[in-house]
Amino acid sequence: MGNELMILAYLPSPARGVWWLGPFPIRAYALCIITGIVVAIWLTRRRWAARGGDPEDILDIALWVVPFGVIGGRLYHVITDPELYFGPGRDPVKAFAIWDGGLGIWGAVVLGGIGAWIACRRRGIDVWDLGDAIAPGLALAQAIGRWGNYFNQELFGGPSGLPWALRIDEAHRPADTASIALYHPTFLYESLWDIGVAVFLLWIDKRRKLSRGRLCAIYVAAYTVGRAGVEALRVDHANHFLGLRLNDWTALIVFLVALAFLLRPSQKRRPAEDTAAGEQLSPVETESH
Repeated sequence: MGNELMILAYLPSPARGVWWLGPFPIRAYALCIITGIVVAIWLTRRRWAARGGDPEDILDIALWVVPFGVIGGRLYHVITDPELYFGPGRDPVKAFAIWDGGLGIWGAVVLGGIGAWIACRRRGIDVWDLGDAIAPGLALAQAIGRWGNYFNQELFGGPSGLPWALRIDEAHRPADTASIALYHPTFLYESLWDIGVAVFLLWIDKRRKLSRGRLCAIYVAAYTVGRAGVEALRVDHANHFLGLRLNDWTALIVFLVALAFLLRPSQKRRPAEDTAAGEQLSPVETESH
């Protein structure tokens, strides 16, 4: 039982992460991801309509973003941790088993962003307008999706004696701490952080008239700060470079790019330019300066 004996309060592990509907498995990990996507689409449709856009735009864009994002997330995971799937004693086929966990957010953002760009081009939408509309929904999707790690008992932190420590079954514990039962629930930390980011984005969007793309950049910067804190606690397998996990380096680079975007001078039109361009801009564009 390890350190579980000395602590009266802790978060229990889920009894199961898979339910069977006849011969078909219903996986909690997949349900969490799908629920997050549905919530993101629902919120983004409402925000897009409030900005003067057609809510149906978001459904069409989602048909591009979701598959691109899933493929990108899996590619990033496999490319950055190839030793988990290739080499002696490994099964390369498992590289396709996304239901077992392993979607890298950075790959999902890059390839999902390409999907969004393609969809926006098809519908004549400015991709930065979409980014500002979708940012809070993305944060909520990540908050919900992280619960998939809870059901898979993966991506937790180091041993913990806190009242909210997570009990991990012995089969999922690191080999060097197999006798220790309780660990930091990093899935919960990141989920709560992402909810906070979503609320902050909605709050600031109502109170500040931000120029195009800045709300999206705030989301990226805020998310990477929280992710860096979570990475510092996690004990799952990860490749390192110069003493840091690869995800830390990626988060740092992405944060610096978002910060540079936020620090650059606002691109504001002069009144004369606004008047001249007004006939050519969509309702969303005219409200997003």
